[in-house]
Amino acid sequence: MSHRLAAVFAHPDDDAFGITGTVALHADDPEFAFTLVLATSGERGMISDPSLATRETLGEVREREDLAGWRALGRVPERLEFLRYPDGGVAEVPFEELVGRIASILREIRPDVVITFGPEGVTGHPDHIAVGRAATEAFHRLRTEGVEGFLRLLHNRLRKSDIDRFSDELQSRGADPIDQTAIFQPHGVPDELVNVIVDCRAVWRRKRAALDEHRTQADDTQGFPEDLQERVLGTETFAQVWPELDPAAPRLGDVFERLG
Repeated sequence: MSHRLAAVFAHPDDDAFGITGTVALHADDPEFAFTLVLATSGERGMISDPSLATRETLGEVREREDLAGWRALGRVPERLEFLRYPDGGVAEVPFEELVGRIASILREIRPDVVITFGPEGVTGHPDHIAVGRAATEAFHRLRTEGVEGFLRLLHNRLRKSDIDRFSDELQSRGADPIDQTAIFQPHGVPDELVNVIVDCRAVWRRKRAALDEHRTQADDTQGFPEDLQERVLGTETFAQVWPELDPAAPRLGDVFERLG
């Protein structure tokens, strides 16, 4: 059976945090094909080192960083699409336009699994929330039309208990706690909503290598204490939102498990 994956996110490095471990686990699968859609080029993001980019060049630099991250991981997407909407302005894009552009790409590649943001957008970022809504709508429209593929829709979501434990660990080291209600901070959801838990510990260093290529964003990507990196990067979590899973069924350990 084919393993065609499409991921739809907002900014370069959303993908590095969310799915690089999952992709690394399937990198050598001859049936695996991967498409990535990013709504913006991240041109309003941080510039950790002024020698890396200017405000005028940051979007172009971040596009290159994203591709370099996938090369460092060892698996480049077959198709990488930057929609180049304004960073920080995706929520202002007409919804039908955003849905249509995402749907046109998904229609061509006919993925088996689509991954995007859930309603809280992982960090509450308005771009994340808008992209998640649009990609979810595009998935359902194409599935309803009977387009081949579209067997599973996953939302990238974080378990509240995981964030609570990490926050407690940070506080024990003298750092500030994580405020899960603040924008740009990780927002957890009740554990029972997360029904796909991918063990990425075997490839966490490859994920770390991918994150390291996002050099302009180093304050975000290098902020984990060294001894906690395997714990933070060793798991990727999702909610399967279509088809709905029986709450009593065992959690899935892979995005393609029990597919079809």
